[in-house]
Amino acid sequence: MNNIDLMNYWIESADEDYNVMKVLYNNKKNSYCLFFGHLVIEKLLKALYAKNNKNAPYAPKSHDLLYLTERIGLNLTDSQEKLLNIITRFNMSARYDDYKKEFQEKCTEEYTLEQIQNIEGVRLWLKNLLTID
Repeated sequence: MNNIDLMNYWIESADEDYNVMKVLYNNKKNSYCLFFGHLVIEKLLKALYAKNNKNAPYAPKSHDLLYLTERIGLNLTDSQEKLLNIITRFNMSARYDDYKKEFQEKCTEEYTLEQIQNIEGVRLWLKNLLTID
């Protein structure tokens, strides 16, 4: 698969996960909603990696969003770095039983809505980077 095909694969997969995130939110599955929000951002970063690496488009197998941005060479603001660090934690917190209960309690309606808005902002920023040539 060439880098553009791989980029498009990641974008399509991220868009599907974005729709799942919204369904989960509408069904009050807040912790899983944020887990899928993490997947959206991770996949868009992997799409950006593929776009920028024509000869080696396969991104590192990592869920750490800050690590992926480093590998892409993105310069982040302090605010972007903080957001990506928070969103990265959704991967571990929703996935593993020893974190799940505490995370589920944290995912109030207010907290979840705030984080969805953060995810949507990062998503739009990354989608914009994916369309710039």
